[in-house]
Parts: sequence; structure tokens; C-alpha cells
Amino acid sequence: MALTSKITPYSLSWPAQYLKDEPLIASAFNDELIAIHHVGSTAVPGLAAKPEIDVLIEVDEHRNVLTRDEILLGLGYVRGSDLSEGHHFYRRNVKGVRTHKLHVCEQGHVSIAYMLGFRDLLKRNVVIRQHYQALKLELEASNTGGMAEYLARKGPFIIATMLEAGICAA
Repeated sequence: MALTSKITPYSLSWPAQYLKDEPLIASAFNDELIAIHHVGSTAVPGLAAKPEIDVLIEVDEHRNVLTRDEILLGLGYVRGSDLSEGHHFYRRNVKGVRTHKLHVCEQGHVSIAYMLGFRDLLKRNVVIRQHYQALKLELEASNTGGMAEYLARKGPFIIATMLEAGICAA
């Protein structure tokens, strides 16, 4: 079973795509919007990644969800299962290929600190970034179970790295 996309070398088009899409995505959130962040591997210069733009949207609370879902659907985003309470997930595919993932989290949600913390750690620490890239490429090459397997197998590295850096507690 394949991943949603093939891991490719870093591209300057990723932050440019994020900046292009940011105002369109923001239009779905009105007065509940606090902040929008480019997260995930495509937000880390020099890091190979699946070319899928990860966006973290912070909201004060989940209001007007039906209206939001309609606007995002018009932009090509489909609502997925909530990843946890207060953490909504959307995905966008173009011609059957995943291009974007939206993580919509209520202010103070633990996922916000984790996503921003890991992104920032990878940006500032070249050794960790290189180890993470090597792991991702290894997991892609050996993957037989699709995205669930890929995420489960890279999870321990992420958690251990964040614990060691003091970004999260055990």
C-alpha cells in the first residue's frame, strides 16, 4: 500500500504555495481565527518531504463548523475524522494526489505546541533534521501498510526527539 505521496527533495515552491493558499484558507474561519501556520516537513527548508502542504489553523473555539466545512469544500478540502477532541482534520487531493492537510485546533490544544515545536526544532537543528529525513526515506522504502504504518513508525522518533529537547513532557 502506497503513501499518499512520494517523498521528494525540498522545494522552494512549498512555502510559496502555502503563502498563496493562506488567505483562501483563512476566508473559511472569520472571527474564530487566531492564527495560521505552515507546519510539517514542507515548512522546513532543506528537508525532503511528501509534497503535501500541512497547515495548522488555531481557532478560539469551533464555531460555525457547517459553514466552514462548506467553504473549505468549495476550495477542494474534504473533512476527515477528528484526530482528537478539538482537533479537526481536512485533506485536499488534486487528481487523486494529496496536496494539502489542514489541522484546525482550538486555542491551547496540545497539538499546536507539538506541531510548532517539532517544526522549529527541525529548522534550527541540522543533525536532527538529517536523522529525521533518513528515517522518513527508510520508512518509505520499506512501507507495506500505507500511511498508518508510516506515521506509527516515525512517531517514536518524533516523541523521543521532542522529549529530549524539552518540547513535550512524558
